[in-house]
Amino acid sequence: MGSDTALARNKERGPWAWTRRISLRHRILAVNIFAVAILAGSIFYLDSFRASLTQARIDRARAETEMIAHMLSAIPEGARAPILVRLGQDSRARLRIYGADGNLAVDSWTGVQPTYSLRDPTDDPWYREVARWLDNGFDAIVGAERPPLYVPPAVDTLSAWPEAVAAMRSNGPAEMLRRAPDGTPFIATARRIDDGGQSGVLLLTINARDVRHAIRSERGSLLLILAATLIVSILLSRFLARTIAAPLRRLAYAAHRVRLGRDREVAMPVLPKRRDEIGLLARALADMTQSLRQRIDATDAFAADVTHELKNPLASLRSAVDTLERVEDPELRRQMLDVVRQDVCRLDRLVVDIAEASRLDAELSRARFEPIDMGKLIESMLPLWEARADEGVEIAFARPRVGTAMVSGDESRLKRLVDNLVDNAISFSPRGGVVEVRAAAVGDEVLVSIQDEGPGVPGESREEIFRRFHSMRPDEDFGRHSGLGLAIARAIVDGHGGSIDIEDRDDGASGARFVVRFPGPGA
Repeated sequence: MGSDTALARNKERGPWAWTRRISLRHRILAVNIFAVAILAGSIFYLDSFRASLTQARIDRARAETEMIAHMLSAIPEGARAPILVRLGQDSRARLRIYGADGNLAVDSWTGVQPTYSLRDPTDDPWYREVARWLDNGFDAIVGAERPPLYVPPAVDTLSAWPEAVAAMRSNGPAEMLRRAPDGTPFIATARRIDDGGQSGVLLLTINARDVRHAIRSERGSLLLILAATLIVSILLSRFLARTIAAPLRRLAYAAHRVRLGRDREVAMPVLPKRRDEIGLLARALADMTQSLRQRIDATDAFAADVTHELKNPLASLRSAVDTLERVEDPELRRQMLDVVRQDVCRLDRLVVDIAEASRLDAELSRARFEPIDMGKLIESMLPLWEARADEGVEIAFARPRVGTAMVSGDESRLKRLVDNLVDNAISFSPRGGVVEVRAAAVGDEVLVSIQDEGPGVPGESREEIFRRFHSMRPDEDFGRHSGLGLAIARAIVDGHGGSIDIEDRDDGASGARFVVRFPGPGA
């Protein structure tokens, strides 16, 4: 027992035990915010998207540089300038050719409008400043490495461009990524031009604002999705809190008031329009509360009835004891002693029956039911009834075939049930009367009937006689009958899932017929 308790405590103190201190409303909000946080993690997708888009732009610039360099190697130097200008205008880039001596030979911007410009951040309007602030914030979140800042060279020569120097020394392209003052990517690619033994270098530079515009567009769409998701999550959390946490809080508050017992008529929320688990819980709690009130009322009534029933024999006993002190006549003293004995017997029977009636429900709920043959059970009790029927009452029992009248139940309680009904029939039967006991299986039920030849039970009283301490005896023997026998019988029948009814005799003669119906073992 101790190990089981320790195990249960260990389970309660598991790694997630701390979550029980968090309210359900906060849990719902946390789950929804967590989903938003996962979606917010998609900002890392922007970093990979930017890297792939920038690389694609670099690859494109490299390919254009190689293609133009190969084309220029077949064109005389004097004819290269106008072609370079035209190619620069078409590609929106700046094309420069450096000779073998490192000096600038041809520039596509000579005499024409520049194809791009480098913006000064200090001259930008506020919304571009906000956009750059967001760019820097996203870079800080994802931990992106920022390329070096582009600073226009004071003297435009080959040596001012490391990528051009690298292209001159190798037979392949070279590139370098920088950032413009306003943060946009600045791409420079270079390729050597072989021209009849003399070598020059083609340098292509471009301010790739389109990359930054594409990233900002994706980021704006993502922010809109995040904002919409956050709003929906908050509204959903409020909805779930209103439909789940709030009703549970109302139910807990009502249950707490029921427990305190400060308000006997606590209105437990029923939530009739809800068909979900909370609605089922609300109705179950309402039914449980109603059943608890009925049980409390029944207990209070039972206590009042017990007090009333105990007062009568105690008052009679006290009166008889007080009278004994003043009576000298032996015959009268003997009568007083008979009264004392009767009252003591009545008190003893009352105490025994009251104790059994008070613990019957609890014992039946813990009892282990077994298959019981009602025919064998009744037959084993016949000698007891025949000895008890000392006033000429005959007991007749029509025994069923073995194993046909099988009932799932507690044997000792079933014996008490039949004994109470037979004892009641014997007490109402006249001298020479017959009490008939029968047990038989009828369909899916097992019927046990007890029939007497007494005065019978009027129709309007057939329900009242099952109440505790109710009796219709005109001259009751208080020492033998407590008024609890039939109440105990009904409680036993209810505990076995059966029913008990009072009917008229089949032959129309005077008397009562108690019929108990039990569900069969297969029901």
